[in-house]
This record gives sequence, C-alpha cells and structure tokens, in this order.
Amino acid sequence: MRATARVLVYSDDAGTREQVRLASGRRPAADLPPVEFLECATLPAVLKALDEGGVDACVLDGEAVPAGGMGVCRQIKDEIFRCPPVLLLMGRPQDAWLATWSRADAAVTLPVDPVEFPQALARLLRARLSLDA
Repeated sequence: MRATARVLVYSDDAGTREQVRLASGRRPAADLPPVEFLECATLPAVLKALDEGGVDACVLDGEAVPAGGMGVCRQIKDEIFRCPPVLLLMGRPQDAWLATWSRADAAVTLPVDPVEFPQALARLLRARLSLDA
C-alpha cells in the first residue's frame, strides 16, 4: 500500500475546502492510505498541480468562482493525460446533468455530507490506486 494518497481540493471558499478535509478525516476508508490534501483556490493553481503530477483524485467545487468546478472538470478531462478521477461538489441535486456534461467520475451535493462524501472519494481512490499498482 502506498504511504499516502494525494487529493487535490479546488474551491475559492476556504470553508468548503475545510468541509472536505473534515469529512475525509485522515483516510476516507480503512483500506486506503492516509490522505494528503493539496488545496487550490484558483484555476491556475489546479492546472499547475496537475501538470506536476502525483495527484490521485480531484475534488472540485461546482460553485467556485470565477472558474466553476464543472467547467474546470471538463477542461482537465480534455487537457490532462491520465487525468485523476474527479469528485464534483454540486450546489443542487438538479445539477446532476451538468456533472455528466463535465465528465466528472462522481458527484455529491453541498454542504459536504460526512457519510456520503468519504464513501464517494474512497470509491474513486480505490479505482485509481488499483490502476497504479
């Protein structure tokens, strides 16, 4: 098992980034390594981090401004080779069709649910880490 899993968290709102960290805890599931969070508040920071590599999953805030997570997701799916799986945070359940348009691998609604969120993140990390094994 790897020492850590790196999760990029993109939101212009520090409170949303904190919700993600708190909901995940040290690890989203017992069978996964501890999580190291890489927090980004801007699109350029996201692109730089992904270009540097080593990111196992992305959590993108669909409500972020000025670059919303749905558009960011679609962009990185087009531009990043072997793009990490993306968990999209949506403002409303009715936005699920936009999550599909953005090509997100999973989506949950805001505020971050402490049960639903880590389960969704764990599914993405399991799939990614098994591919890298």
